Amino acid sequence: MFLHSGGPDGEINASLRYLSQRFTMPNRKAMGLLNDIGTEELAHLEIVSTIVHQLTRNLSMEEIENSGLGPYYIDHTVAVWPQSAAGIPVNSCEFQSKGDPITDLFEDLAAEQKARSTYDNILRVVKNTPEVADPIRFLRAREVVHFQRFGEALSTVQEELNSKNFYAYNPSFDKPAFCTCNDGCDNK
Repeated sequence: MFLHSGGPDGEINASLRYLSQRFTMPNRKAMGLLNDIGTEELAHLEIVSTIVHQLTRNLSMEEIENSGLGPYYIDHTVAVWPQSAAGIPVNSCEFQSKGDPITDLFEDLAAEQKARSTYDNILRVVKNTPEVADPIRFLRAREVVHFQRFGEALSTVQEELNSKNFYAYNPSFDKPAFCTCNDGCDNK
């Protein structure tokens, strides 16, 4: 059983990642975008959980055992519980909120691509099940849009970089330890 809500590329961690990162964004546009997409990821969680519930709610004990869901059933019956497709429970250590807007937005771009890849893999498995494949295609399309929007946010943040932005350039970190240019510069 897949449950894209948990795991490193799941909807819970995406939502937590974006809703946490919004606080350290340097402009209101990026902050608002993270808030909006983080909230939308909660809606994705609801869609995925509904699919899982609909697929499992009427399973017989024989179907549960034959599908390999026995251990899951013992712990959760047929409740929707956030875990990865491999059965690993959701863990907030699987997302990052660094406080550096450039780093966080690159993390977000990568997260959306990983989510898209996961949905691609799910579509390969459920291709003959339109009641599952159609909402998964919708979710996949939204991940592509999120990727594009995070790219736009990265541009707005980068356009505003200046010497006061520690995450862009910090002379005390980036200054060479010693100068080798031999032209009398101050980099000694």
